[in-house]
Amino acid sequence: MWMSELPPFIPFLLAALLALVTRGHLRSTLMLLAPLLGGLHLWLDAPTGVLLNISLLEFDLTLMRSDRLSLVFGYIFHIVALVLVIYTLHLKDTMQHVAGLIYAGSALGAVFAGDLITLFIFWELLVISSVFLIWARRSVRATRAGMRYLVFQVCSGVLLLTGTLIHYRDTGSLEFNFIGIESTGGWLILLAFGIKCAFPFLHNWLTDAYPESTPTGAAILSVFTTKVAVYTLARGFPGTDVLIYIGAVMTCFPIFYAVIENDLRRVLSYSLINQLGFMVTGIGLGTALALNGAVAHAFSHILYKSLLFMSMGVVLYRVGHVYASDLGGLYKTMPKTAVLCIIGAASISALPLFSGFVSKSFVMTALLEEGHQYVWLALLFASAGVLHHAGIKVPYFAFFSHDSGIRTREAPANMLVAMLIAAVLCILIGIFPQYLYALLPWEVNYWPYDTTHVVAQLQLLCFAALAFIWMEKRRYAPAELHSVNLDSEWLYRKAVPKIADNVRNIAARAYEITCLPFTILSWIPINTRNIGAWLTGNLIERLLVLLVLFTIVGIWI
Repeated sequence: MWMSELPPFIPFLLAALLALVTRGHLRSTLMLLAPLLGGLHLWLDAPTGVLLNISLLEFDLTLMRSDRLSLVFGYIFHIVALVLVIYTLHLKDTMQHVAGLIYAGSALGAVFAGDLITLFIFWELLVISSVFLIWARRSVRATRAGMRYLVFQVCSGVLLLTGTLIHYRDTGSLEFNFIGIESTGGWLILLAFGIKCAFPFLHNWLTDAYPESTPTGAAILSVFTTKVAVYTLARGFPGTDVLIYIGAVMTCFPIFYAVIENDLRRVLSYSLINQLGFMVTGIGLGTALALNGAVAHAFSHILYKSLLFMSMGVVLYRVGHVYASDLGGLYKTMPKTAVLCIIGAASISALPLFSGFVSKSFVMTALLEEGHQYVWLALLFASAGVLHHAGIKVPYFAFFSHDSGIRTREAPANMLVAMLIAAVLCILIGIFPQYLYALLPWEVNYWPYDTTHVVAQLQLLCFAALAFIWMEKRRYAPAELHSVNLDSEWLYRKAVPKIADNVRNIAARAYEITCLPFTILSWIPINTRNIGAWLTGNLIERLLVLLVLFTIVGIWI
């Protein structure tokens, strides 16, 4: 019984502590044991209904609350944590190892938190640990991107804490269950979750920071922060109608940026927002089918998105950059990485027999059942766009396209093993979706492999692929160029600082004008001991000074 109440974050935090004082094979072994033993504990010793409560001051905190919703996220976090530990074994960077373990443990702590205070603690620990995966690249761009990332994430934490206090004042409870948006506290908490989930206009921390992280850091970052946000939305705001439309916008707008983006890791970052939109839409619908779809899509998305980021991480590690305009022909020296990347691309494109197909279809079907035909059309358009920018553009320009002349080595063995595990899981889930469906929180009465759905999806993918080929042959597709694409981050990186500078200059000028009479007055000695000497000085000079003073004061008045 005691083991069943062991919070899943404990093994990761212990491994992080030990990683600080160990090196070499011992550190690697400890890092591997954390997700392995933690995952086995969760699978064998943590049934639904387990609660671990502690008292802190006057509050009762729940460090572990296991139910079917938290468990499914716990399973996939352990699986992908093991994959990512394998992926990073070649590193000798203590910062990345420790930060990665704390980051994964923090995500598990947030998922199993039963109250809003515990959630807030791990919410902030997610930020503190993850930013080091950006700074570990040790470049000026990474440092600045990490600082901007911190600003967004700290704002999210402040909103969460403020909303929690208001929610506690209104309800007298800190339990983390359904919250809703009927109160100010609920809106603030939703906004806090929305920042981490990359809602429109709140998304730039993701597309700014992830591409600037280390080759391995982006793969780790792509997993935990946004999926914890999806979990919290599913826990606190299921059936919130506004999320349907927020999610629909999230699926569509990143397509236009991803198509013109040259940095392939930034393409994947925009693609990540696109996929989050499907999950947010499902949560907004709030039906059992839609919620199962959101959770299933989060599960499968973690695998194929990390696989794509890992493949681009290998390219960055071997080549030094991931610019589409400067790559091509890498399949000649990196054929295994190319094949694994294609599997990730097929999965994100929802090709039948791959994981994306068996999870995304939940949400699409639920939209039609609930009568949201226009939103369904938006998501259908987004599905075609995914094939274009993530399904074709990323592997095509990285490994095929023109021959860039780059000849490098294949990925290190540990990286290949990690990508292979993720690729195999993408295929297994696509072929045997019933095993994933058995883990979902709500009863599943759905099967994706009916003739209509399969044929319709194949038609969509074929027409999207033909459109890509036609645009490339006709040279209608945007050229892959080194450029800066304007997003809403322009507002706080350029517009707001410029406005602030102008306001400061105007204020300084106004201050100077306002203080002019007092500046002149300061020329006149007011010390009583000097008044007599001043009056007995050059009388004409003193009269002229007084005349000027009175003239200026008169004009001012």
